[in-house]
Amino acid sequence: MKPLFALILVAGTVLGSAAATAQALIDKGFVSGWNVMVDPAFGNGCLIQTIYQDRSVVRIGYDALNNRGYFVVFNKAWGDLKEGQTYDIRFDLDGEQFNAKATGFYLDRVPGAGVFFEDREFIHAIAARKGLTVYNAEGQRVMAIDLKGSAKALDYARKCQAAQG
Repeated sequence: MKPLFALILVAGTVLGSAAATAQALIDKGFVSGWNVMVDPAFGNGCLIQTIYQDRSVVRIGYDALNNRGYFVVFNKAWGDLKEGQTYDIRFDLDGEQFNAKATGFYLDRVPGAGVFFEDREFIHAIAARKGLTVYNAEGQRVMAIDLKGSAKALDYARKCQAAQG
């Protein structure tokens, strides 16, 4: 899968069940194939997002409300996830595998799974890798993505977050 390099903005959705309503993401620019945005639903947490040719959407960002980081993958291959329900998933970063609990939600009727982590620096560990592969609870591959450009884009997101206060 290769990212679409056109500037594509997608209406923001709630990534956690704590927020009651979805709010539009605020565009902060386009860096190395990724949109840099602010999400008001996460206390003006900054994030990067890219959209792939198969219409998969990947977001990596900061939840400023809960002082944590997250990544989320929207992809039809998730199947029938329930919004707000947690799921066991596995993800692989350049051969290093991690088991995680993901929360289900939807973006424009496309299922997504988001992983939240307390160590916000883990975001930068993701960006330092070349590829991310995500597997569902049954061990089936949902998607594999190239993380090219994510380190530079996350540097902008880090500066964006510092500017949010």
